[in-house]
This record gives sequence, structure tokens and C-alpha cells, in this order.
Amino acid sequence: MKPALVVMAAGMGSRYGGLKQLDGVGPNGERLLDYSLCDAQRAGFGRIIFIIRRDFAESFKRQVLESVPRSLDCTCVYQEQQDLPEHGPHPAPRVKPWGTGHAIWCARKAVREPFGVINADDFYGREAFELLAGHLRSSRAESTTFGLVGYGVEETLSDHGSVSRGVCRVSPDGWLQGVEEWTGLRREGVVVSGEWKGRRADLAPGVPVSMNMWGFTPALFSPLEEALRAFLAQSGGVATAEFFIPSVVDGMLQSRLAKVRVLATRARWMGLTYAEDKPLVRSGLLELIRRGDYSSPLWTPENAAAAGDHEKTAQATGSLHRPPD
Repeated sequence: MKPALVVMAAGMGSRYGGLKQLDGVGPNGERLLDYSLCDAQRAGFGRIIFIIRRDFAESFKRQVLESVPRSLDCTCVYQEQQDLPEHGPHPAPRVKPWGTGHAIWCARKAVREPFGVINADDFYGREAFELLAGHLRSSRAESTTFGLVGYGVEETLSDHGSVSRGVCRVSPDGWLQGVEEWTGLRREGVVVSGEWKGRRADLAPGVPVSMNMWGFTPALFSPLEEALRAFLAQSGGVATAEFFIPSVVDGMLQSRLAKVRVLATRARWMGLTYAEDKPLVRSGLLELIRRGDYSSPLWTPENAAAAGDHEKTAQATGSLHRPPD
């Protein structure tokens, strides 16, 4: 069975000033999400599961689902605040989503095979998808050995403001030992400076960070539910609190409930944190197109018909599932 790909596309884009997951940045209006779908298809991922918000479902269907090749088997699930574990704390509604850990929880009924996770508004690069797909193809559905594609911290910053990243502690043989949430990361000379546990500290170039490109199995969902219950009991009444997937994974590591292989990549990462990031992302995509990594327009008949095993088919076929009513 091919691995699935879960795409977290429910963000609000408050710092960006709009729905950056739907913003066209390619030369023909392609979204970063389109390039990720192209790379995922080439790498051999099967089903695509989008996690979206109900309030922009129609826009997402019109702008994304109806524009991608029908060779992609796509479906949508909603991240909704009331989708919480039964018989647990159910805090009052709030504006801010519960975070990435809750987003993945909302996809639990749609996933039955090993699956990758990505952000819709990040560009990860072809090699990253190949590494992740290779890891997942060797995983069993019940396995608790997960994967994480790691990027050097200096490659994941914005020139237009600070960012938050999950900074990884990795053993010499490539196993994740812990993930620590750093905020306020920015370049300061040859080092990257940020805040961790309320104090300012520096990171050396090359320190790996998580960009939420994970490889999981359905074995994640039981400990994820327990972690979500604990989070809601402790922080559910805090309007700005978020349930982050790196924190869940770190807790599983410390409790020895899982192992995580760090898949180091040289792929180029690009992302949209601030509106001012857009010109740099545009120029980066043009460079990759000139190099021959991507077609322009992206969804040509040739790459639209490309199957996950890199074979060309005579006609692109597949199913397109609409967001649930």
C-alpha cells in the first residue's frame, strides 16, 4: 500500500495577512501546495488528505481540488474546535485553532496506512518527499518508529521577521532525542538567535529543526488522544494555547513510546511566513524551473499523468472527493 500524505491547510495566516495556503506564487499562479503535490506524486505517495477549515471549504474546493490532476486521489477533513476526545474536557469555543497536533487528530478517521504530514504553506523540495516516502514504504501500520525530515536552522528563517521552530536534538546515529520549541528565531551574524524556556540563546548553523514534515503510522493516534486530553485539562482555558505535534512527539520520546529517525535533507526549503517573503519564494521557484526541476505551467499533461511509481500513463485517472457537507 502506498503511503498517504496529510496536508495541514487550516491555518489562518495572521502574520501573512491572508490565506497563504491559497496564494499563487508560481509564474502561472501555482501555489506552494501545488509543488508539494507534484513532488509527492513523483515520490510515490497515494491518497492526499487535506485538513481544512469549514469556513473556506468552498474556496479550497474551487481553487485547489478542481485544479489539480485527477490522477491525485484527494479528500478533505475539517479541523473543528468541537472535534475533541469523548468524555474529556471540552473548553468554550475560541477563535484560534487548537494547533497542529489537533489538526492531525482530526484526520484520524481518514488514515489507515503509514502517512506523511506537511504544511500547505511550505516548500520542501523533491528530495525531501523521496526520503519520506522511502521511510514510510518500509513501515508497518502498527509501527511506532516514525520519521522526521530535518533542515538546518539557518535555511528556514525569514529576512522579514522572527520565526518559531522545533529545534531537534539528534543522536550521532540519526535518532531524534528531543524537540524543543524555540521562538523569536532570527539571524544575528554567523549564528541564529532565539528564545528557549524564557531566555535568549544562540544556535550554531546546521542544527536540525522540524518544519512539520513528519512520517507517522496509525499507531500515533492513541497516544495523540491521551496527549490532547492532558493538554485540554491543563491549557484548554487559555485562548492562545496551541497543541503542537512536536511537543506530542517529544513526550512520546521521553516516555519511550516511539522512536523517530531523522532524515537529513539537502533540499531547499522555502516558506511564506510574512507577505514580504513572497518575492524571494517567487524567484526561488523560477530558479528551480530554469534548472528543469519543474514544468511551467506545473500541471502539464505529461506530469499530470505521472503515476507515483514514475511511470507515465496514457491518460490521467483518479478520484476527486469533495469536502464533506
